Amino acid sequence: MTGPEPLIELNDVGRTYDDDRAALSGLTLRVARGEALAVLGPSGSGKSTLLNLLAGLDRPTTGEVTVDGLRVDRLNETASATYRRSRIGMVFQFFNLLDDLTVTDNVLLPAQLAGMPRARAAARAAELLERLGVARHARVHPGRLSGGERQRVAVARALMNRPPLLLADEPTGALDTASGADVRDLLRELNAEGQTIVLVTHDLALAEACATRTIELVDGRVARDVVAVSR
Repeated sequence: MTGPEPLIELNDVGRTYDDDRAALSGLTLRVARGEALAVLGPSGSGKSTLLNLLAGLDRPTTGEVTVDGLRVDRLNETASATYRRSRIGMVFQFFNLLDDLTVTDNVLLPAQLAGMPRARAAARAAELLERLGVARHARVHPGRLSGGERQRVAVARALMNRPPLLLADEPTGALDTASGADVRDLLRELNAEGQTIVLVTHDLALAEACATRTIELVDGRVARDVVAVSR
């Protein structure tokens, strides 16, 4: 029997920088559609490099990176930008919301960049804000929200264009305990609905709560690969 179709395939991927430091070395990895993969490891282990390769923000020195059937490592800058708009949602530790725009306008940005019709974009934004529990803040600016609320808005923005892959980089790192628990619950719910997630974190509780599978990177290689028995 064959397993679920892979959304992500990395074949013998290496990334070496100008100082001859290998951030990744011979990394081969498959991530199935619908998985929630947590990536753990010490600083300098290659976690951020892996996310940047998946997002098309960096290119491997060697090997192949395929996401949703597309060879990401072969894309030029214009094609990489289109790829990120259409196939990737990104959630960051410090939210990266624009404080001079309302919550709704922040969420609408990816749709505007992708050329989505205005009425459809507005309906999608309203749907996401309602679903994520922040609809009452639609006309508010992000600076007036709590950290947990801002992260929910950031997740709504990331999901705006219905991306096959959601990348989350330390999404609870700037949150208090209660807000972090809210975001953990949110990511778990999204994955239960079928969203594929790759999550980089130092938070073991987040990985245990959200991930269907956990890998640990050490010196740019997979040192441990564990599938969760249950969540």
